[in-house]
Amino acid sequence: MEKTDKVYVAGHRGMVGSAIVAFLKKQGFNNIVTRVSTDLDLRNQQQVSGFFELEKPDYVFLAAAKVGGIMANNIYRADFLYDNLQIQNNVIHSSFVNKVKKLMFLGSSCIYPKLAPQPLKEEYLLTGLLEPTNEPYAIAKIAGIKMCDAYVAQYGCNFVSVMPTNLYGYNDNYHPENSHVLPALIRRFHEAKQQQAGSVTIWGTGTPKREFLFAEDLAEACFYLMQTHNQNGLINIGTGEDISIKDLAVLIKKIVGYEGEILFDHTKPDGTPRKLMDVSKLRDLGWQYKTDLEKGITLAYADFLKIAV
Repeated sequence: MEKTDKVYVAGHRGMVGSAIVAFLKKQGFNNIVTRVSTDLDLRNQQQVSGFFELEKPDYVFLAAAKVGGIMANNIYRADFLYDNLQIQNNVIHSSFVNKVKKLMFLGSSCIYPKLAPQPLKEEYLLTGLLEPTNEPYAIAKIAGIKMCDAYVAQYGCNFVSVMPTNLYGYNDNYHPENSHVLPALIRRFHEAKQQQAGSVTIWGTGTPKREFLFAEDLAEACFYLMQTHNQNGLINIGTGEDISIKDLAVLIKKIVGYEGEILFDHTKPDGTPRKLMDVSKLRDLGWQYKTDLEKGITLAYADFLKIAV
């Protein structure tokens, strides 16, 4: 990538997209193209086609998606499947039509089977049943991977797919119902602290283990792979380390400064028992994460306080 190349970041207002834009700017890229959803509905084929014909980007980071936590995934099943398929189909196909030099499709670790061996290797894709609560989202992301591979195979496009682990960081989604577990816990503990509540109740048993990557580290990894990785298929992006939901809650409680009790509602679903990425492929390519979990959550909480006040 040359610093004068035109780079389109789809989903630039989300946590991932905004981190990628910020990282590109730090690297001296000054020809970054973005559009808000009110100006460009990525679900609309005609609008996306017109945008690509007009802008002719050299590189595309496809970070736009309809996302949410376990509750949102389970409730809005049709929306998660339809919206994500539409976004992917339109952006990937228009990138081909307009001869984009390279496209990076960002998926999710939820593409792997619910009971796949741990840690999750890239070759475990499609070897078992998915977690039922987020199956529609996972199916959409798997379709995106396979679509990129198909355009590589049939047309020789340079389209690559990366699968980030659970993410958190600046500009995260703290919606009380539709957020992921880490930002949801930040909000829950903060509000409990403000209200001087005696306890915070968390869904499930607290035993599932999750891996978390700071979004700024993901942006750096995506930029690194955009320069160096040109193989089809997919590549995991993560830390290679995980933590139980219970231990995560204890850590967030400490960072927020909440002094009440943590309770677990065993009648609520746990989701996948464990989701740890095998990142040996990424390490072999020369990249490792930098931000440890406690530091990252401290930074994320400081960012949350800007909107919570």
